[in-house]
Amino acid sequence: MNHRNIPLTAGLYLCAVPIGNARDITLRTLDILASADVIASEDTRSTRKLMEIHGISAGTRPMVAYHDHSPPAVRDRLLAAVRDGKSLAYVSEAGTPLVADPGYRLAADMRAQGLPLTTAPGASAVLAALTVAGLPSDAFHFAGFLPNATTARRSALLGLKDLQATVVLYESPKRIHAMLSDLADVIGRDRTVVICRELTKKFEEVISGKACDLIDELDGRTLKGEIVVLIDRGDVEVLDEEGVRSALVAAMQTMRIKDAATAVAGATGMTRRDVYQLALSLKDKE
Repeated sequence: MNHRNIPLTAGLYLCAVPIGNARDITLRTLDILASADVIASEDTRSTRKLMEIHGISAGTRPMVAYHDHSPPAVRDRLLAAVRDGKSLAYVSEAGTPLVADPGYRLAADMRAQGLPLTTAPGASAVLAALTVAGLPSDAFHFAGFLPNATTARRSALLGLKDLQATVVLYESPKRIHAMLSDLADVIGRDRTVVICRELTKKFEEVISGKACDLIDELDGRTLKGEIVVLIDRGDVEVLDEEGVRSALVAAMQTMRIKDAATAVAGATGMTRRDVYQLALSLKDKE
């Protein structure tokens, strides 16, 4: 047994569960699942199976299904349980609740009503993919799932094109080929892309390369399982000091000094402090 019954105070406990390998669960989450008065989950069948693997019985405790399509009455029931002094554990089907998973409205209402909530952190597909992708992780942007429709998806990709951060998103196996084609057209055929599939599971796979190469490599292949896609940041434009001055002068025609410095720094890779000081000197000369 890797768990123990512990006294829990009233409140919502957001518990991360494995994204694949059942042993990627924290001892604290096991303790909470063993001790909570009420257990809510995106899929009660998956939660029961996970609990059985780790020797935890639900016993007579309520297990409530709560997901994106649950009616408000279910959320009201869970809020009422906490108001009545109950401890409530909530888990999504895999990974961390609220991260492209259900639970946001439940947590938001708990906070809005002044009810206690806390997190028991653990597995997350976003962070797992970042660690194995081989792309810079000093700054990243999580974009969740892109829109299904082609026009909306291409528009969303255009908004991600110039971010100076590694972009992380989730994608369905059914749409991965179409998304890669749109990505190559909108963001660039030479942009480095990493596809992480079935992380921590038996058939884990990480595929990396230029967008155009991945399209060819995956042509005719049907991918299965959970997919995380990571997109490398684009190259920043390298400008000499005169180029930076010109960019600042142009930006300051329509922006405040601080905003102009931020925009030019983001486009050139220079530190915002240095660009801001240069902007102030230009302003003084004017």
